[in-house]
Order: sequence, then structure tokens, then C-alpha cells
Amino acid sequence: MTSATGERRGGNGRAGRDPYDLAAVLDIATAAFNEFGYEATSMGVLAERLGTSKSAIYYHVTSKEDLLRLALDRALGELERVLEQEGATTGKADARLRFVVRGAVRVLVDDLPYVTLLLRLRGNSAVEREALERRREFDHAVARLVDEARDEGSLRADIDARTTTRLLFGMINSIVEWYRPGGPLTPDQLADDVISVAFDGVARA
Repeated sequence: MTSATGERRGGNGRAGRDPYDLAAVLDIATAAFNEFGYEATSMGVLAERLGTSKSAIYYHVTSKEDLLRLALDRALGELERVLEQEGATTGKADARLRFVVRGAVRVLVDDLPYVTLLLRLRGNSAVEREALERRREFDHAVARLVDEARDEGSLRADIDARTTTRLLFGMINSIVEWYRPGGPLTPDQLADDVISVAFDGVARA
């Protein structure tokens, strides 16, 4: 699309600039939500970050809440897909649990800003409460795997399954506070280390 002066115009409303697609808008919005907090981030702030107008953002979504919903759905959808994969549905419970833990670590690393946003929710809106409910359902599915692993003798039976689940995901969720992509610790090594600490401990054999 070109303007009357012949300058190229994109969907962001600025001459000479390629239009942002929804994925790019979502990346920038998620980063802003994490930096300022969702409530404190206005559409004006997002437009400034994008170097565009608010009306250009409304080309993709109808509201800031839509951006939040899409961002949370990305994080939750990836976590839920881990539970649907063959490694999480077939075989011994211990192996399935390890697969899910590894998968959760990879989702966190691959979609770090989106999972960070999910983990910082406070349930202040219907969108947030719906996301928190989906997250609880994921946690409950993992707790059921822990129960199955205990029943088959793979895990200690003297620790409550919900406690085990909370400790597992407390460790995994803490990764958002310190992990930096591109550093010396690769995602695969990080997943290996989490599995080792979670299931084997840190004491020398």
C-alpha cells in the first residue's frame, strides 16, 4: 500500500515501515506487560513501543485484554500440548512424569516472556482467572502422574503428591527469574539438570 506521495505504508500506519503482524505485536505487548505490569500498560505505551498508532494495534485486536488473552493462551496451549504428546500418555508413570517435566522446562525456555506473564497473574480479571484455572488443571494432571508414579513404586510414598507437584513446579517456575537464553546453559542441559535434581537429588552417590 502506498500514500499519495508514493511512500509505502503498512498496516501500522507509518510511512516507509513494514507493517507489524500480530505475532510481532504480541511479542512487544507481552514484554511491556512484564516490564510495567498489565494494568499499568496502556495502549498508548504499546503504540509507542511499536512506533505506531493505537489505531494500528486495533487493526489486529479489539482491546488490550485481547492481547493478554492471546499471550496467556500461547503459554498455556504449549503446556497443555505437552500433556497430549505420546511421551506423556504411554509407558510407565515415572517416564511420563519425567517427559512432562522436561517438556514444561522447554516450554518455559522457548516461550519465556509468555510463561513469565502467566506466572505473574493475580486473577484480577476474568481473562486472568480463566488462565489460572487452566494452569491449575495442568498442575492437577501432573499431580495425578505423581500419584501413579508413587503407586508403581517409582517415587517415595511418604510425601504428599500435591506437595511433590508444588515443589517440582516451584523449581521449574523459578527459572523465569534467572535463566537467560543464549547463555552457556543450553535448554537441553537445563532440562537435564532439572530432571536430575528433581528425581535424583544433589547428594553424591
